[in-house]
Amino acid sequence: MTASMDHTPAQTNNLRQFLVLTLGSVGVVYGDIGTSPLYAFREALRPFAAGGVERGEVIGLISLMLWALTIIVSCKYVLFLLRADNDGEGGMLALLALLMKKAPRQTAIMLMVGILGAALFIGDAMITPALSVLSAVEGLKLVTPAFQDYVLPISVAIIVLLFAIQSRGTGAVSNLFGPITLVWFIAMGAAGIAHIGDDLGILAAVNPVHAVTFLWNGGLVGFIVLGAVFLTVTGAEALYADLGHFGRRPIQAAWFAVVFPALALNYVGQGALVLSHPEAISDPFFLMFPSWALLPIVILATAATIIASQAVITGAFSLVRQAIHLGFLPRFEICYTSETQTGQIYLPLVNTALLVGVLVLMLVFGSSESLATAYGVSVTGAMVVTTILAIEFVRHQWNWRIWTATAVLLPLFLLELTFLGANLFKIHDGGYVPILFAGLVMTLMWTWRKGVRILREKTARQDVALDTFIAAVERKSEHAPAVVPGTAIFLTATPDMTPAVLLHNIKHNHVLHEHNVILTIKTARVPYVPEEDRYTLTKLSDRFSKLELRFGFMDDPNVSRALARCRKEGFKFEIMTTSFYLGRRKLVADPLSGMPKWQDKLFIAMADSAIDPTDYFHLPANRVVELGEQVIV
Repeated sequence: MTASMDHTPAQTNNLRQFLVLTLGSVGVVYGDIGTSPLYAFREALRPFAAGGVERGEVIGLISLMLWALTIIVSCKYVLFLLRADNDGEGGMLALLALLMKKAPRQTAIMLMVGILGAALFIGDAMITPALSVLSAVEGLKLVTPAFQDYVLPISVAIIVLLFAIQSRGTGAVSNLFGPITLVWFIAMGAAGIAHIGDDLGILAAVNPVHAVTFLWNGGLVGFIVLGAVFLTVTGAEALYADLGHFGRRPIQAAWFAVVFPALALNYVGQGALVLSHPEAISDPFFLMFPSWALLPIVILATAATIIASQAVITGAFSLVRQAIHLGFLPRFEICYTSETQTGQIYLPLVNTALLVGVLVLMLVFGSSESLATAYGVSVTGAMVVTTILAIEFVRHQWNWRIWTATAVLLPLFLLELTFLGANLFKIHDGGYVPILFAGLVMTLMWTWRKGVRILREKTARQDVALDTFIAAVERKSEHAPAVVPGTAIFLTATPDMTPAVLLHNIKHNHVLHEHNVILTIKTARVPYVPEEDRYTLTKLSDRFSKLELRFGFMDDPNVSRALARCRKEGFKFEIMTTSFYLGRRKLVADPLSGMPKWQDKLFIAMADSAIDPTDYFHLPANRVVELGEQVIV
């Protein structure tokens, strides 16, 4: 994923740039959904494998898949949600940030919904690499049975290598994403065309009546099969999340010109193959290809699944960064792997957690067939959350009446709820995995926000109004602190109150700097803040000033760079005679503080794992002074 340094959405001012962005979106945006044909139809057929699949069931399944792609991906995401943006940025948390600003009365409800969606998306980022890579490498078993015992070790090696290179950045590799994935889609479409002639009756699947008939006659089995049918639209959330990186029109063009036709042709071709050769039900995707092409297509499929995995890993990095800046998680280390592309980031802690999770999933489930049952819950859940947020968006941003929003989006919401219900039937077969993981992530986010609120309330009891403090220290008396040359910058989250670290400095060191700046760093509920709106400087007295720096939730909060710009525009201070004062709190658990003991300990552990503010805000390390205090939470 990439984002331009001017912090604006991707533009398409000329044909060449438009084609480059379109090709890039083929690789990054559609990598995940492009690997679904490896396993989706196979898993949908599995409940019918024992008794033999009937002709009407095959046509009905393909019809369901085609119309799922049409309604959910084409209509909801490509044509509708790509227009619902937060200053050009898409994604669940980008939409949530906008709604928190537009509908403050519903903030608590929207927060819970957004946290749930974010947790499910991160779960998707863990399952996708495991399922996709296993599905591709399993094609080796068709090349020769001798590879049977090597599928899992090869898949594990690929995953370990993929996560190992994350710290080096994906800039150079991402240039190959588009071309490789384009070849993948062409190969899938060509294979589909080659087999449609096996049984032209499959073309009847274009008629949605066959999808409805299948569900009507399928009973409980037909409903359960919906969970596998939904695998065809996995990866659709990436469309929305990557809006700011490629722009709406290139993503739409890639879908309608390349991705949708290739997917539709491939699914129809798989259906025709199964109608004419029922034994192909075991693995209809790879059996579409002649024996001489199997090894090349397995290699191409593996490359495509690595690209799909890379896309969701990068998406998880981006989502966690947004969550940190919006206050859902503590500050983790964020490494920028490109000097020119702010979207290329690496989070070591998140990378390690994802790697461990993916390896555990692969080793526990062992095959893509077993793992597919765990996949649908997180994807369908995330889509339901996005639809809920979209209903609020059109009401508050586009000023739709409630009945209009309901009439347009309620049918889609009910359809996705149906898919979610079908996937819930697979809880005992592995569907519990994303539910447990989403529960863990939600607990972490909820604990962090609750703990921060309690901590803020505790420290607020000792607050001294800033104007009162300034009047007191500037009053000439024998108890006034000594004045030393230089500038002191005190970081605080409450600019109208005296920073605790300033009070401690005077209490213990009995000195006051010649110039004192009360610095507040705020995260705006927009993706990027223009440089001209980055700071506001207010002079409070001869010795005191108040400085507010603003960053978007997609910005790199580089305080040193922002202060350098302030200097150019008249904020006079010398960096070598400036000290940055930070407060460091030692947290002590107290079961009576408002959280149970286990949550107290979890909050303290999360706080201890947070990166030092000096590194997070890019402060000059040799100019930072920290003063500590003990706080009971």
